[in-house]
Amino acid sequence: MEHLSRDAALQLLHSYNQSESLVNHALAVEGVMRYFAPMYKGDPDLWGITGLLHDLDYEKFPEQHCIKTAEILKNEGYPDVVIRGTMSHGWGICTDVRPESDMEKVLYAIDELTGLVTASVYVRPNRSILDLSVTSVKKKWKQKGFSAGVNRELIKQGAEALGMELDTLIAHTIDGMKTVARDIGLEGNPAEQGGEE
Repeated sequence: MEHLSRDAALQLLHSYNQSESLVNHALAVEGVMRYFAPMYKGDPDLWGITGLLHDLDYEKFPEQHCIKTAEILKNEGYPDVVIRGTMSHGWGICTDVRPESDMEKVLYAIDELTGLVTASVYVRPNRSILDLSVTSVKKKWKQKGFSAGVNRELIKQGAEALGMELDTLIAHTIDGMKTVARDIGLEGNPAEQGGEE
């Protein structure tokens, strides 16, 4: 497969997204995808760039989510594996492209979960992901009013599709996000006491 340029992908992301939260979400998903790739003998660049571009159209074309991304990526010359990967994360919501490859299943499982993890960090006194525990995220998971926009059912379906325990999926997602903590503003101040919320 031809080399995928991360710089070009990042430039493309910024050309369609001005929202800091959307860009940070894309970077978080990219970090987690790169983290997961070696577990499945995947190409970290392929996995990462697919994660980086998965919501490419969301700011400008929310009504055509996934569909517009596919169109843009095709015009930009991205390979089908990236296009299909971005399409599959909207399965059952805005596309009928079922996640089939390991890469697609991981993206489907962790997309919403990165949002819940981010929200869990924001309510911590030290605002840091670096010492965030699975237990802390699970507590927030059980609070229906907390980050209500996060679809817990999708995350559960994703974990099941991977044959992975939910706690394990959360742990890996936290670890993947830690690799980009500074880039996504979640480094916080780990030295501050009372990290857990």
